[in-house]
Amino acid sequence: MFIEERHEAILRTLHEHGKVKVRDLSEKFQVTDDCIRKDLKVLENAGCLKRTYGGAILSQDYPLERDVVDRRNVNVEKKAAIAEKALGLIRDNETIFLDISTTNIKLAELLVEKHRRVVVVSNMIDILQVLAKSPLITAVGTGGIMYQTVNGFMGAAAMEMIRQYSFDRTFVGTCGLDLTDASITTLGVEDGLTKRAALQSSRHKYIVMEKDKFYFNDSYKFAHFDDIDGIISDETPDPATVSMLENAGVILY
Repeated sequence: MFIEERHEAILRTLHEHGKVKVRDLSEKFQVTDDCIRKDLKVLENAGCLKRTYGGAILSQDYPLERDVVDRRNVNVEKKAAIAEKALGLIRDNETIFLDISTTNIKLAELLVEKHRRVVVVSNMIDILQVLAKSPLITAVGTGGIMYQTVNGFMGAAAMEMIRQYSFDRTFVGTCGLDLTDASITTLGVEDGLTKRAALQSSRHKYIVMEKDKFYFNDSYKFAHFDDIDGIISDETPDPATVSMLENAGVILY
């Protein structure tokens, strides 16, 4: 097998499973571990992957629009599946927090549709507008600095409002996980600090995310696996990732 063919095969495996291990690849292609490490270094330099201890994961450049408004119609069925799972965790008369997330918009729609009686605090205008349709739901906006790209509030004023509450459950979106250090990431500092404040003010803490985001990450780390109780996703990730989450005490839904 030519080197180029091996590189293509490595990338196919990576896209199928989200991560690869040096030992597995060396056995598969009947070459040395050092040979595979050189392959991974070449592919990393080309921006195709990110090397980790003993292997590699997909490149952290997550192929989604940064603007939340532009993501509303992306992966709609997956987000609906995640929202259904999240709904099953919520009990009537609870106080919950929904942060800026297109998946949380779907969850808000379900809360209205299923006539749930809850108090919902949110920093996203889209979510508040959906919740306002139900006379059973008390919708509370955080206020703060308005960011047009996410149609929501972030920053010190929003965080101060969030800290006044003790939430039963918080549902937070993410741009992806960094499996190299078990961190949960988002695009910017203001969003990350606001998410962190919500998690710290809650008894039960959940990340809502599509399966693809297990293998991507962004620039700001706002939490680690031991800061949350569970991850709600449309599908289960690969066994190695599942094992890492289980060891950290994170429940997969």
